[in-house]
Amino acid sequence: MKARHLHLILAAAAAAAVVSILPIAGVAQSGGKAKGGKQGKTEQKDTLTPSGPTPKMPDGKVDLSGVWTPGLSFANMGQVPLQPWAEAVYKERRANLSKDDPEGHCLPAGVPRISPFLQKFVQTAKLLVILDEGNIHSYRQVFLDGRPHLEDPGPLWMGDSVGKWDGDILVVDTTNLNDKTWLNGQGLPHSDELHVIERFRRPDLGHLEIEITLEDPKAFTKPHTFNRTYLLRPTWEIQEYVCNEFNVDAEHLVGK
Repeated sequence: MKARHLHLILAAAAAAAVVSILPIAGVAQSGGKAKGGKQGKTEQKDTLTPSGPTPKMPDGKVDLSGVWTPGLSFANMGQVPLQPWAEAVYKERRANLSKDDPEGHCLPAGVPRISPFLQKFVQTAKLLVILDEGNIHSYRQVFLDGRPHLEDPGPLWMGDSVGKWDGDILVVDTTNLNDKTWLNGQGLPHSDELHVIERFRRPDLGHLEIEITLEDPKAFTKPHTFNRTYLLRPTWEIQEYVCNEFNVDAEHLVGK
């Protein structure tokens, strides 16, 4: 087994173990250290993430291209303020041990849910493509050419994403999402009115910071914002994963 695979599998296993013991109200955790906690002396130094200045495109815009790992921040979401009906659905899915998780049955994860596996960003002046190694080996297109949202695309698994630059921050607006996806592996629900705003910032060569705001008046009592941090892996590459062939989840999603 290659070292990069072991690293990703251990990250996923650690996150799953932590999430499985959290109470319903606080199932999604933040990526920061606990207040009052001290950094352990045995913590290993990050030798994989390169340092250097933020790369730029020929037109001067920040270049987000690269192969990125979200690490444990893939599970970040915080405590989402749910409407009573959505809270009831969430409790039911938790009690059922996530047996109906769409991602566990090789359906798209949706937006903004991601896996702990790599993502590859490919950027041009008019388009950003995000390629997922995990989930169903899917992709997102973020159009940067100034086009509006599609008039009536119907509900989509990955939504309709358009982006614009706010200085050095790329603001991505995603609408037209269906209500079939879960926001996390524990069954956090949303409606077909989910609206996702992501703010992508690359402060240096090796780091990508994403602020994500979720708006859903049908399912949430107010908008909710959380953050993820990605680390650049310049010597790694995404690899083929065919969910329908290698899915080991379905037989274990039996509920109780």
